[in-house]
Amino acid sequence: MEIFLDCLPCVLRQVLEASRMATDSQNIQEKIMEESIEILRDYKYYKNSPEMVKNMHQVVKNLTDLSDPYKKIKKRDIKFAKKIEPFLEHYLELKQNELYYALKISATGNIIDSAIYSNINSKKDIETEVGKDFSICDINVFQEKLKTAKNILILGDNAGETVFDRVLIKHLSVYEITYAVRNEPIINDATLEDAIESGLDKYATIISSGCGAPGVVLNQCNEEFLSIFNNADIVISKGQGNFEGLSDCQRPIFFLLKAKCNMIARKLNVTLNDYVFKYQRLELK
Repeated sequence: MEIFLDCLPCVLRQVLEASRMATDSQNIQEKIMEESIEILRDYKYYKNSPEMVKNMHQVVKNLTDLSDPYKKIKKRDIKFAKKIEPFLEHYLELKQNELYYALKISATGNIIDSAIYSNINSKKDIETEVGKDFSICDINVFQEKLKTAKNILILGDNAGETVFDRVLIKHLSVYEITYAVRNEPIINDATLEDAIESGLDKYATIISSGCGAPGVVLNQCNEEFLSIFNNADIVISKGQGNFEGLSDCQRPIFFLLKAKCNMIARKLNVTLNDYVFKYQRLELK
């Protein structure tokens, strides 16, 4: 997906936030911003936002010698998600259309995103969000695909979200589930360490995509991931970053996310903050 002009101030704000998490030195923060602005000047050379954002956050790591500025945030988010997991499980038990609500719970986890929101921190917030319907929901296509599928690949997004994804994965336990995470820390996205801390390894095979961008960028992924990605019966892509990286991908994908910015909402033809479960009908060439 192309980089919109609206993305530029947004990613710069993210880098400023990360710089302040990583160091108290204003001199270093200034250097981070200066180098990031230079990367931003060349935004037209990047195929999508995740590619550019990866390079900008690498500046933070290089100048602060801190590989994971969001580590404490991710631990906090996982702890919070685990605390409300019993509510999520009980909520699902009360529903007749369990598949729909398992998907909706998984999508709701997308709001635990320090890069976008900073005030989602209570059970009440989650109760409100999980009760909202999908604006787009291609569940009928999904159910048809499930009839012949043997394996499912889920592309993870943020660290706290992995606990919400467990609810969906347990509902799909008759299938072989592989869950892909980032190759290295980037913003608050899930890594192998984060996924294991959330307990996801008990329900799915966790792999690294080989990509350290905040979204799957296929030409940066490792061979193991690409083989699984290309051959999976079903691929579920979580979150905006993965949508930005894969919206032009030439294979069928189910995108499961909350439209958290106006540009993504416009791209999906939905309203800001709508939930989406959308099937991309493209075939491998």
